[in-house]
Amino acid sequence: MPHPKRKISKSRRDKRRTHYKAEAPTLTTCKTTGAVHLPHRAYTVDGNIYFNGKLLIERTAAV
Repeated sequence: MPHPKRKISKSRRDKRRTHYKAEAPTLTTCKTTGAVHLPHRAYTVDGNIYFNGKLLIERTAAV
């Protein structure tokens, strides 16, 4: 089973890990509804499902 020949220092280990960081998601605002959502994703407003500013599925009244 492989094992390291030399100890990796904390600074060297941390330099390697600098690229692993959380990024805030990019959000867009709909021109039609004004809702903030992820781009290229369907989103809901008052139970209706919208995509690209157009109504896809309209909410029906509960019976």
